[in-house]
This record gives sequence, C-alpha cells and structure tokens, in this order.
Amino acid sequence: MKDKYISIIQLTRYLKYKIDNDPNLDQVFLRGEISNFKAHSRGHFYFTLKDEESRINAVMFASNASKIKFVPQDGMKVLVTGKVSIYPANGGYQIYVSDMEEDGIGNLYIAYEKLKKKLEEEGLFNKEHKKEIPKIPNKVGVVTAPTGAAIRDIISTIKRRWPICEIILFPALVQGEEAKDDIVRQIKRAEDYNIDTLIVGRGGGSIEDLWAFNEEIVARAIYNCPIPTISAVGHEIDFTIADFVADMRAPTPTGAGELAVPNLTDIRNLLNQISIRSNKAVLNKIEINKKKLDSIKSRHIFREPIKIYEAKEQKFDYLFEKLKYSITTIYNDKSNRYLKLKENIIFKDPNILLDKKKNNYLRIISKLETLSPLLTIKRGYSITKNNGKVIQSVKDVKKKDRLEIEVSDGIINAEAL
Repeated sequence: MKDKYISIIQLTRYLKYKIDNDPNLDQVFLRGEISNFKAHSRGHFYFTLKDEESRINAVMFASNASKIKFVPQDGMKVLVTGKVSIYPANGGYQIYVSDMEEDGIGNLYIAYEKLKKKLEEEGLFNKEHKKEIPKIPNKVGVVTAPTGAAIRDIISTIKRRWPICEIILFPALVQGEEAKDDIVRQIKRAEDYNIDTLIVGRGGGSIEDLWAFNEEIVARAIYNCPIPTISAVGHEIDFTIADFVADMRAPTPTGAGELAVPNLTDIRNLLNQISIRSNKAVLNKIEINKKKLDSIKSRHIFREPIKIYEAKEQKFDYLFEKLKYSITTIYNDKSNRYLKLKENIIFKDPNILLDKKKNNYLRIISKLETLSPLLTIKRGYSITKNNGKVIQSVKDVKKKDRLEIEVSDGIINAEAL
C-alpha cells in the first residue's frame, strides 16, 4: 500500500511536465502592474506581476531583458509575453517573460516620482512635522467612499476594539477625475467637527485607481490638516504620496482602524495593572509612615514629656544666674573705672595739667627757634640757592647760572661769573 505514495518532487515534476506540454501555456500574453522589481547583477529581472485580484511571479533572463527599451519600475503597467512553467525548488508557477512593453502607465509613474521628489525637498515628509496620533480618541473621522470594503473594515475594527469611540464618515469620491477635489473638500470639512484622529483612504486597486491620493492638492490638504491623520490607501504593498505626508501610514484600512484606537482589552489590562501598582504604592507608603510614627512614639521624650519641662527649667535657671553674674560684673567694672577717673589729677586740679602742657609747648617752640635757619640769617649769614636747591659747593654752580641769595630782609638775584 505504501507504494501508492509519491514524493513532493515527483508531483512537482509531473505538474511541470503537464504545464510545459500545454500549448495554451506555451505563449501567454498578460497585462499587469510591476511590483517588487529587482534587477540582478547578471542582468536578469525578477518581479511580481499583479492586478486587482491576483499576482504571478515573473522572470526575464538577461538575453531578453537587454532588448527592452525602458527601465522597469514598481508601479508600471506592462504588457508581457512569456511561457508559464513551474519552478521546482518551491513548486510555484511563474511566467518566463520573453518580451515586455509599457502599457501607458509610464507617464503616471514618472509624475508620481517627480511629485514625490518635489514634496520631499520641501520637507513635507520630514518626521519633525508629524503629529502624534492620540492614544485614546473620543471621535474618529473617516474620509473615504461611503460604500465598499474599506469603510466596513474601518468601522468594524474600531467598534470591536474601542466601542465607545464615535465614528464620523465624510463620504468622498476616491476614484476618477473629480476624486481629488472631493477628498480635499471632505478633509477641510472634517476640521470643523472637533475630531481627534482622521483616517483618509480607500481599498486596493491599480495605480490609476489610487491616483487621486497621488495628487498634489490632496497631499497638501493632508499636510496642512491640523488633525492627526492616518493614511490608509490600498494594500500593504501600495504606497501613495498621501502615505508620505500623513502623520502615520496604515498598510490597510483595517490597519488604520487598529492604529486609530486602542484595544479595549489592552486598556482594561493596563488599568488593572495601574490599579494594582497604585494599591501597592499606597500600602507601601502607609507602612513606611506607620513605622516612622511608631519610631517617633517610642522616643523617650514622648514617654516622659515632663522631662522636657524640667530640662528647660534647669536651663532657664542657669541662664538667669549667668545674666545676674554678668550684670554684677559689668556694674563693678564700670564703678571701678569711674572711681579711678575721679582720682585722676585732671579732675582734682585741671590747671596743673594745663601748665604742664603749656611748658611742653614753650620748650618745643624754643627748640624749633634754635634750629631755624632764619636765626642764622638774622645774624648776618645768607643762603644761596640755584633753581631752589641750596648751594653747598662751587661744583653746584655753572657760569651764568641764575642764583637766589636769601638774606634777613629779602632775596638778591645774581648771576654766576
């Protein structure tokens, strides 16, 4: 019975044989959008070809890749020709592309890159401009189509996670020529509703379907919106200009709902943890203060408070005696000084001191007169000066110097010969 089981590689080889020999799969023509594009260093191209419903892995070897006249990029719509087969290593089917041409999306992708570069250089993508998304909002606004999977996913996610949150829908066109103006209009409307968080987005689609969210006026409306904004456009692999300017990007509309509100269960758990920690902190504080109180109550001073009074009373007596002693000492000292002053001769006979001072004065005057050069001059001598300096030697005088000869009754001017 075990002989009926085959290995996985046997099954894969069988399916590969079937597919490789199916004439309908030998040359397949596909239209799709490039994503996850990688150019190997050896010249091979590896990418995913997708549409709104499905995707297929694609390989284009260097021999064929070198013949195309454009550079493939993510987001491009292309027309490919190739053979479908199975890659045995992973059992996945893929298309081996022999030819590829643009399907008119090249201009859109160029416009996308141009606008992205322009807004990035202006700083619209900078982190410092990003507003923080409120953790617990009361009111969430949604700018999207009023019907479709996107709004249903957002509403169901928010109601499941945070049912007390109010949701306000701002219905807008999200596809077509008029979509960009309608999206901008609804974003501005939302600013008047006191909303905590705003979700702007739509479900997945091709780059043309999502193009309204690559328009400059939509990008600037999101950037200038005072409400913290979450962009939720397309699927996880889809990136639009709106994603870069928004305060936060969600990979899907469902993801936007999860980012916009907390999980009620998580909040309950958090509150329970906070309550437990708060109770522990309060009980710990009470226990610490109780120990402090017991320590204070056990002190000797509280067990015998009369001791405080006795200690203060004793100190008062000591200070009082010290004060009395100080007053007596100061009084006696001042009294003794007073008695000494009374015994001083100046108080008994002031004239004696005056005569003594007068005699000293006359003696000093006599000494000054004896030493005065004026007395010498009066006796017939003179003092000769040269420029105010007393001449003591002939060396102090030069010929024609102007001299001053001071005598008892004046000054004589003379000239040296």
